[in-house]
Amino acid sequence: MDQALAREALANGAGGILRVDLGALKANYLKLCQLAAPTPVSAVVKADAYGLGVAAATNTLYAAGCRHFFVALTREAFDLRPHLPADAALYVLNGLTPGSEDRAAAAGLIAVLNCPEQLDAWANVARQTGQTLPALLQVDTGMSRLGFMPEDLKALAHAPERLQGVRIDYLMSHLACADEPANPANGQQLEAFERASRLFPETPLCFANSGGLFLGAEYHADLCRPGIALYGAAPHLDRPNPMQSVVALDLAVIQTRNVPAGTRIGYGGTVVTDAPKRLATLSAGYADGLPRRLSDQGAVYFRGVRLPFIGRVSMDSIIIDIDALPEGALKAGDFVELIGPNQSLDAVAEAAGTIAYEILTQLGPRYYRHLIAAEG
Repeated sequence: MDQALAREALANGAGGILRVDLGALKANYLKLCQLAAPTPVSAVVKADAYGLGVAAATNTLYAAGCRHFFVALTREAFDLRPHLPADAALYVLNGLTPGSEDRAAAAGLIAVLNCPEQLDAWANVARQTGQTLPALLQVDTGMSRLGFMPEDLKALAHAPERLQGVRIDYLMSHLACADEPANPANGQQLEAFERASRLFPETPLCFANSGGLFLGAEYHADLCRPGIALYGAAPHLDRPNPMQSVVALDLAVIQTRNVPAGTRIGYGGTVVTDAPKRLATLSAGYADGLPRRLSDQGAVYFRGVRLPFIGRVSMDSIIIDIDALPEGALKAGDFVELIGPNQSLDAVAEAAGTIAYEILTQLGPRYYRHLIAAEG
Protein backbone atom coordinates (compact mmCIF):
# COMPACT_ATOMS: atom_id res chain seq x y z
CA MET A 1 0.00 0.00 0.00
CA ASP A 2 1.26 3.43 -0.96
CA GLN A 3 1.56 5.17 2.41
CA ALA A 4 1.05 8.65 0.96
CA LEU A 5 -2.17 7.46 -0.69
CA ALA A 6 -3.27 5.83 2.57
CA ARG A 7 -2.68 9.04 4.52
CA GLU A 8 -4.55 11.06 1.91
CA ALA A 9 -7.54 8.71 2.03
CA LEU A 10 -7.66 8.78 5.83
CA ALA A 11 -7.30 12.56 5.91
CA ASN A 12 -10.32 12.74 3.59
CA GLY A 13 -12.30 10.54 5.97
CA ALA A 14 -12.66 7.53 3.67
CA GLY A 15 -12.99 3.98 4.93
CA GLY A 16 -11.47 2.44 1.83
CA ILE A 17 -9.41 3.14 -1.26
CA LEU A 18 -10.73 2.12 -4.67
CA ARG A 19 -7.97 2.27 -7.27
CA VAL A 20 -8.95 2.31 -10.94
CA ASP A 21 -6.13 1.50 -13.34
CA LEU A 22 -7.01 3.26 -16.59
CA GLY A 23 -3.86 1.86 -18.17
CA ALA A 24 -5.20 -1.64 -17.59
CA LEU A 25 -8.55 -0.58 -19.07
CA LYS A 26 -6.74 0.65 -22.17
CA ALA A 27 -4.67 -2.55 -22.38
CA ASN A 28 -7.81 -4.68 -22.10
CA TYR A 29 -9.49 -2.75 -24.90
CA LEU A 30 -6.46 -3.11 -27.17
CA LYS A 31 -6.25 -6.83 -26.37
CA LEU A 32 -9.87 -7.30 -27.38
CA CYS A 33 -9.26 -5.30 -30.56
CA GLN A 34 -6.35 -7.59 -31.42
CA LEU A 35 -8.47 -10.67 -30.77
CA ALA A 36 -11.39 -9.40 -32.86
CA ALA A 37 -9.39 -7.96 -35.76
CA PRO A 38 -10.38 -6.97 -38.36
CA THR A 39 -13.76 -6.47 -36.67
CA PRO A 40 -13.94 -3.16 -34.78
CA VAL A 41 -14.62 -3.24 -31.04
CA SER A 42 -17.04 -0.98 -29.19
CA ALA A 43 -17.32 -0.46 -25.42
CA VAL A 44 -20.25 -0.95 -23.10
CA VAL A 45 -20.03 1.85 -20.51
CA LYS A 46 -23.45 1.53 -18.90
CA ALA A 47 -23.94 1.87 -15.13
CA ASP A 48 -21.22 4.54 -14.86
CA ALA A 49 -18.77 2.29 -16.75
CA TYR A 50 -19.67 -0.62 -14.46
CA GLY A 51 -19.22 1.60 -11.43
CA LEU A 52 -15.72 2.84 -12.24
CA GLY A 53 -16.53 6.32 -13.54
CA VAL A 54 -17.86 6.81 -17.05
CA ALA A 55 -16.08 10.09 -17.81
CA ALA A 56 -12.59 8.74 -17.16
CA ALA A 57 -13.39 5.40 -18.78
CA THR A 58 -14.78 6.84 -22.01
CA ASN A 59 -11.94 9.35 -22.29
CA THR A 60 -9.44 6.52 -21.95
CA LEU A 61 -11.24 4.27 -24.41
CA TYR A 62 -11.71 7.05 -26.96
CA ALA A 63 -8.00 7.85 -26.78
CA ALA A 64 -7.33 4.15 -27.41
CA GLY A 65 -9.38 4.31 -30.62
CA CYS A 66 -12.90 3.35 -29.53
CA ARG A 67 -15.63 5.17 -31.46
CA HIS A 68 -18.74 3.17 -30.49
CA PHE A 69 -20.16 3.37 -26.95
CA PHE A 70 -23.19 1.64 -25.45
CA VAL A 71 -25.20 2.61 -22.39
CA ALA A 72 -28.39 1.01 -21.11
CA LEU A 73 -30.62 3.94 -20.22
CA THR A 74 -31.68 7.07 -22.03
CA ARG A 75 -30.73 9.14 -18.99
CA GLU A 76 -27.20 7.73 -19.08
CA ALA A 77 -26.93 8.75 -22.72
CA PHE A 78 -28.17 12.28 -22.05
CA ASP A 79 -25.55 12.66 -19.31
CA LEU A 80 -22.69 11.20 -21.36
CA ARG A 81 -23.32 12.69 -24.80
CA PRO A 82 -21.96 16.21 -24.03
CA HIS A 83 -18.68 14.67 -22.88
CA LEU A 84 -18.08 12.56 -25.99
CA PRO A 85 -16.47 13.89 -29.18
CA ALA A 86 -18.84 14.39 -32.09
CA ASP A 87 -17.49 11.39 -34.01
CA ALA A 88 -18.28 8.97 -31.17
CA ALA A 89 -21.50 7.00 -31.65
CA LEU A 90 -23.62 6.56 -28.53
CA TYR A 91 -26.23 3.77 -28.47
CA VAL A 92 -29.04 3.20 -25.93
CA LEU A 93 -29.40 -0.54 -25.37
CA ASN A 94 -32.78 -0.52 -23.61
CA GLY A 95 -34.28 1.71 -26.26
CA LEU A 96 -35.51 5.25 -25.72
CA THR A 97 -37.99 5.85 -22.94
CA PRO A 98 -41.39 6.91 -24.29
CA GLY A 99 -41.52 10.68 -24.62
CA SER A 100 -37.74 11.14 -24.80
CA GLU A 101 -37.42 10.61 -28.54
CA ASP A 102 -37.41 14.29 -29.58
CA ARG A 103 -34.70 15.18 -27.10
CA ALA A 104 -32.73 12.06 -28.02
CA ALA A 105 -32.78 12.96 -31.69
CA ALA A 106 -31.62 16.50 -30.92
CA ALA A 107 -28.79 15.11 -28.78
CA GLY A 108 -27.61 12.79 -31.53
CA LEU A 109 -28.33 9.57 -29.66
CA ILE A 110 -28.70 6.29 -31.53
CA ALA A 111 -31.70 4.24 -30.48
CA VAL A 112 -31.55 0.49 -30.16
CA LEU A 113 -35.00 -0.51 -31.40
CA ASN A 114 -36.29 -3.48 -29.41
CA CYS A 115 -39.92 -3.67 -30.51
CA PRO A 116 -42.28 -2.32 -33.16
CA GLU A 117 -43.52 0.42 -30.80
CA GLN A 118 -40.01 1.83 -30.36
CA LEU A 119 -39.49 1.75 -34.10
CA ASP A 120 -42.74 3.59 -34.78
CA ALA A 121 -41.91 6.30 -32.23
CA TRP A 122 -38.41 6.85 -33.68
CA ALA A 123 -39.72 6.87 -37.25
CA ASN A 124 -42.38 9.39 -36.26
CA VAL A 125 -39.70 11.80 -34.99
CA ALA A 126 -37.79 11.32 -38.24
CA ARG A 127 -40.84 12.22 -40.30
CA GLN A 128 -41.72 15.22 -38.14
CA THR A 129 -38.20 16.66 -38.25
CA GLY A 130 -37.35 15.65 -41.80
CA GLN A 131 -34.23 13.87 -40.56
CA THR A 132 -32.83 10.45 -41.23
CA LEU A 133 -32.27 9.03 -37.76
CA PRO A 134 -29.76 6.24 -37.09
CA ALA A 135 -30.73 3.15 -35.11
CA LEU A 136 -29.78 -0.39 -34.29
CA LEU A 137 -32.40 -3.06 -34.72
CA GLN A 138 -32.24 -5.74 -32.03
CA VAL A 139 -33.67 -9.21 -32.55
CA ASP A 140 -34.36 -11.70 -29.79
CA THR A 141 -32.48 -14.90 -30.65
CA GLY A 142 -33.23 -16.84 -27.48
CA MET A 143 -32.91 -14.69 -24.36
CA SER A 144 -36.51 -13.45 -24.12
CA ARG A 145 -35.39 -10.12 -22.74
CA LEU A 146 -35.22 -7.43 -25.43
CA GLY A 147 -35.50 -7.39 -29.19
CA PHE A 148 -37.93 -7.98 -32.02
CA MET A 149 -39.53 -11.39 -31.94
CA PRO A 150 -38.82 -13.40 -35.12
CA GLU A 151 -42.37 -12.95 -36.42
CA ASP A 152 -42.20 -9.18 -35.89
CA LEU A 153 -38.87 -9.04 -37.68
CA LYS A 154 -40.31 -10.94 -40.65
CA ALA A 155 -43.27 -8.58 -40.77
CA LEU A 156 -40.91 -5.59 -40.78
CA ALA A 157 -38.79 -7.07 -43.55
CA HIS A 158 -41.93 -7.27 -45.69
CA ALA A 159 -43.02 -3.71 -44.82
CA PRO A 160 -39.87 -1.60 -45.41
CA GLU A 161 -41.98 1.56 -45.59
CA ARG A 162 -42.14 1.44 -41.77
CA LEU A 163 -38.42 2.24 -41.77
CA GLN A 164 -38.89 5.47 -43.70
CA GLY A 165 -36.62 8.07 -42.13
CA VAL A 166 -34.74 5.49 -40.06
CA ARG A 167 -31.28 4.21 -41.03
CA ILE A 168 -30.48 0.82 -39.55
CA ASP A 169 -26.73 0.84 -38.92
CA TYR A 170 -26.57 -2.65 -37.37
CA LEU A 171 -28.78 -5.62 -36.73
CA MET A 172 -27.87 -6.86 -33.25
CA SER A 173 -28.64 -9.52 -30.70
CA HIS A 174 -27.32 -10.57 -27.30
CA LEU A 175 -25.83 -13.88 -26.18
CA ALA A 176 -27.32 -15.28 -22.98
CA CYS A 177 -24.71 -17.95 -22.20
CA ALA A 178 -21.48 -16.64 -23.71
CA ASP A 179 -19.64 -16.99 -20.38
CA GLU A 180 -20.17 -20.77 -20.72
CA PRO A 181 -18.30 -21.71 -23.94
CA ALA A 182 -19.65 -25.26 -24.05
CA ASN A 183 -23.27 -24.25 -23.64
CA PRO A 184 -25.22 -25.33 -26.76
CA ALA A 185 -27.36 -22.19 -26.49
CA ASN A 186 -24.48 -20.20 -28.00
CA GLY A 187 -24.57 -22.10 -31.27
CA GLN A 188 -28.36 -22.06 -31.30
CA GLN A 189 -28.41 -18.28 -30.92
CA LEU A 190 -25.79 -17.92 -33.64
CA GLU A 191 -27.98 -19.93 -36.02
CA ALA A 192 -31.04 -17.87 -35.08
CA PHE A 193 -29.10 -14.64 -35.66
CA GLU A 194 -27.90 -15.85 -39.04
CA ARG A 195 -31.51 -16.60 -40.03
CA ALA A 196 -32.58 -13.14 -38.91
CA SER A 197 -29.73 -11.49 -40.80
CA ARG A 198 -30.92 -13.03 -44.06
CA LEU A 199 -34.01 -10.82 -43.79
CA PHE A 200 -31.74 -7.75 -43.90
CA PRO A 201 -28.84 -8.95 -46.04
CA GLU A 202 -27.25 -5.51 -46.54
CA THR A 203 -27.25 -4.58 -42.86
CA PRO A 204 -24.03 -4.95 -40.77
CA LEU A 205 -24.24 -7.18 -37.70
CA CYS A 206 -23.36 -6.66 -34.02
CA PHE A 207 -23.42 -9.78 -31.86
CA ALA A 208 -20.48 -10.69 -29.60
CA ASN A 209 -20.40 -9.48 -26.01
CA SER A 210 -17.36 -10.14 -23.76
CA GLY A 211 -17.77 -13.89 -23.66
CA GLY A 212 -18.90 -14.07 -27.27
CA LEU A 213 -15.78 -12.30 -28.44
CA PHE A 214 -13.77 -15.29 -27.16
CA LEU A 215 -16.03 -17.88 -28.82
CA GLY A 216 -14.47 -17.44 -32.27
CA ALA A 217 -14.56 -15.33 -35.39
CA GLU A 218 -18.02 -16.55 -36.42
CA TYR A 219 -19.43 -14.59 -33.47
CA HIS A 220 -17.57 -11.35 -34.21
CA ALA A 221 -19.76 -10.17 -37.09
CA ASP A 222 -19.20 -6.48 -37.96
CA LEU A 223 -18.95 -4.92 -34.49
CA CYS A 224 -18.06 -6.55 -31.16
CA ARG A 225 -19.66 -5.23 -27.99
CA PRO A 226 -17.68 -6.16 -24.84
CA GLY A 227 -18.46 -4.90 -21.37
CA ILE A 228 -17.23 -6.77 -18.29
CA ALA A 229 -13.96 -7.96 -19.89
CA LEU A 230 -12.90 -4.35 -20.36
CA TYR A 231 -13.03 -3.88 -16.61
CA GLY A 232 -10.90 -6.90 -15.80
CA ALA A 233 -13.37 -9.67 -14.97
CA ALA A 234 -13.12 -13.09 -16.57
CA PRO A 235 -15.13 -13.38 -19.81
CA HIS A 236 -15.48 -17.16 -19.29
CA LEU A 237 -16.23 -18.66 -15.90
CA ASP A 238 -14.30 -21.92 -16.34
CA ARG A 239 -11.11 -20.62 -17.96
CA PRO A 240 -8.13 -18.55 -16.82
CA ASN A 241 -8.79 -14.83 -16.98
CA PRO A 242 -6.82 -13.24 -19.86
CA MET A 243 -7.69 -9.67 -18.85
CA GLN A 244 -5.70 -7.27 -16.70
CA SER A 245 -7.12 -6.21 -13.33
CA VAL A 246 -8.57 -2.72 -13.48
CA VAL A 247 -9.75 -2.33 -9.88
CA ALA A 248 -8.12 -2.75 -6.50
CA LEU A 249 -9.89 -2.18 -3.20
CA ASP A 250 -8.31 -1.73 0.23
CA LEU A 251 -10.33 -1.26 3.43
CA ALA A 252 -9.29 0.71 6.50
CA VAL A 253 -8.94 -0.84 9.94
CA ILE A 254 -10.77 1.28 12.51
CA GLN A 255 -10.28 -0.82 15.63
CA THR A 256 -8.62 -3.97 16.94
CA ARG A 257 -9.45 -5.92 20.08
CA ASN A 258 -8.84 -9.10 22.03
CA VAL A 259 -11.92 -11.04 23.14
CA PRO A 260 -12.23 -14.03 25.48
CA ALA A 261 -13.84 -17.37 24.79
CA GLY A 262 -17.64 -17.22 24.77
CA THR A 263 -17.81 -13.79 23.06
CA ARG A 264 -20.67 -13.16 20.64
CA ILE A 265 -19.58 -11.50 17.39
CA GLY A 266 -21.65 -9.22 15.18
CA TYR A 267 -25.36 -8.84 14.59
CA GLY A 268 -27.39 -11.78 15.83
CA GLY A 269 -24.41 -13.17 17.69
CA THR A 270 -24.16 -15.80 14.97
CA VAL A 271 -20.55 -16.59 15.95
CA VAL A 272 -19.50 -17.34 19.52
CA THR A 273 -15.77 -17.72 20.13
CA ASP A 274 -14.61 -21.05 21.55
CA ALA A 275 -11.23 -19.60 22.56
CA PRO A 276 -9.65 -16.18 23.03
CA LYS A 277 -9.45 -14.37 19.70
CA ARG A 278 -8.01 -11.23 18.17
CA LEU A 279 -10.34 -9.21 15.95
CA ALA A 280 -10.23 -6.13 13.76
CA THR A 281 -13.12 -4.01 12.49
CA LEU A 282 -13.03 -2.61 8.95
CA SER A 283 -14.69 0.61 7.81
CA ALA A 284 -16.91 -0.76 5.01
CA GLY A 285 -20.03 -2.85 4.68
CA TYR A 286 -23.01 -3.58 2.49
CA ALA A 287 -23.67 0.15 2.08
CA ASP A 288 -20.35 0.18 0.23
CA GLY A 289 -21.30 -2.68 -2.10
CA LEU A 290 -19.92 -5.59 -0.07
CA PRO A 291 -22.80 -8.10 0.01
CA ARG A 292 -24.14 -9.43 3.30
CA ARG A 293 -23.67 -12.86 1.72
CA LEU A 294 -19.95 -12.43 2.39
CA SER A 295 -20.72 -12.97 6.08
CA ASP A 296 -18.43 -15.77 7.32
CA GLN A 297 -17.42 -16.38 3.67
CA GLY A 298 -15.29 -13.42 2.64
CA ALA A 299 -11.73 -12.55 3.54
CA VAL A 300 -9.13 -9.82 3.22
CA TYR A 301 -5.34 -10.00 3.03
CA PHE A 302 -2.61 -8.22 4.94
CA ARG A 303 1.00 -8.74 3.88
CA GLY A 304 -0.10 -11.87 2.03
CA VAL A 305 -1.91 -13.40 5.03
CA ARG A 306 -5.57 -14.34 4.64
CA LEU A 307 -7.85 -12.87 7.32
CA PRO A 308 -11.42 -14.26 7.19
CA PHE A 309 -14.63 -12.35 7.84
CA ILE A 310 -16.23 -13.44 11.10
CA GLY A 311 -19.90 -12.84 11.82
CA ARG A 312 -22.29 -10.85 9.69
CA VAL A 313 -21.36 -8.04 7.33
CA SER A 314 -22.91 -4.84 8.71
CA MET A 315 -24.03 -1.76 6.81
CA ASP A 316 -20.82 0.15 7.57
CA SER A 317 -18.40 -2.37 9.05
CA ILE A 318 -16.97 -5.86 8.85
CA ILE A 319 -15.22 -7.84 11.58
CA ILE A 320 -12.23 -9.98 10.64
CA ASP A 321 -10.27 -12.65 12.48
CA ILE A 322 -6.61 -11.57 12.80
CA ASP A 323 -5.28 -14.50 14.82
CA ALA A 324 -3.06 -15.45 11.87
CA LEU A 325 -1.01 -12.27 12.31
CA PRO A 326 1.60 -11.58 14.96
CA GLU A 327 0.36 -9.60 17.96
CA GLY A 328 0.33 -5.89 17.10
CA ALA A 329 0.99 -6.39 13.38
CA LEU A 330 -2.31 -4.75 12.39
CA LYS A 331 -3.51 -1.48 13.89
CA ALA A 332 -6.08 1.24 13.34
CA GLY A 333 -5.27 3.24 10.24
CA ASP A 334 -3.80 0.29 8.36
CA PHE A 335 -5.40 -0.94 5.13
CA VAL A 336 -6.16 -4.52 4.18
CA GLU A 337 -6.70 -5.84 0.64
CA LEU A 338 -10.13 -7.01 -0.49
CA ILE A 339 -9.48 -6.90 -4.25
CA GLY A 340 -5.91 -6.98 -5.46
CA PRO A 341 -2.93 -9.26 -6.11
CA ASN A 342 -4.02 -11.85 -3.52
CA GLN A 343 -7.72 -11.93 -4.33
CA SER A 344 -9.35 -11.12 -7.66
CA LEU A 345 -12.68 -9.46 -8.31
CA ASP A 346 -13.99 -12.81 -9.53
CA ALA A 347 -12.83 -14.54 -6.32
CA VAL A 348 -14.73 -12.01 -4.18
CA ALA A 349 -17.82 -12.55 -6.31
CA GLU A 350 -17.52 -16.32 -5.95
CA ALA A 351 -17.27 -16.02 -2.16
CA ALA A 352 -20.45 -13.93 -2.21
CA GLY A 353 -22.25 -16.45 -4.41
CA THR A 354 -22.67 -13.92 -7.19
CA ILE A 355 -20.90 -12.60 -10.30
CA ALA A 356 -18.25 -9.94 -10.83
CA TYR A 357 -20.80 -7.62 -12.47
CA GLU A 358 -22.74 -7.28 -9.23
CA ILE A 359 -19.71 -6.62 -7.05
CA LEU A 360 -18.19 -4.13 -9.49
CA THR A 361 -21.32 -2.08 -10.11
CA GLN A 362 -22.18 -1.84 -6.40
CA LEU A 363 -18.87 -0.44 -5.13
CA GLY A 364 -20.12 2.68 -3.47
CA PRO A 365 -19.26 6.39 -3.48
CA ARG A 366 -17.80 6.43 0.05
CA TYR A 367 -14.46 4.98 -1.06
CA TYR A 368 -11.57 7.31 -1.81
CA ARG A 369 -11.17 6.88 -5.56
CA HIS A 370 -7.69 6.98 -7.02
CA LEU A 371 -7.36 6.99 -10.82
CA ILE A 372 -4.15 5.64 -12.31
CA ALA A 373 -3.79 7.37 -15.67
CA ALA A 374 -3.11 5.47 -18.88
CA GLU A 375 0.17 6.25 -20.58
CA GLY A 376 0.30 7.54 -24.13
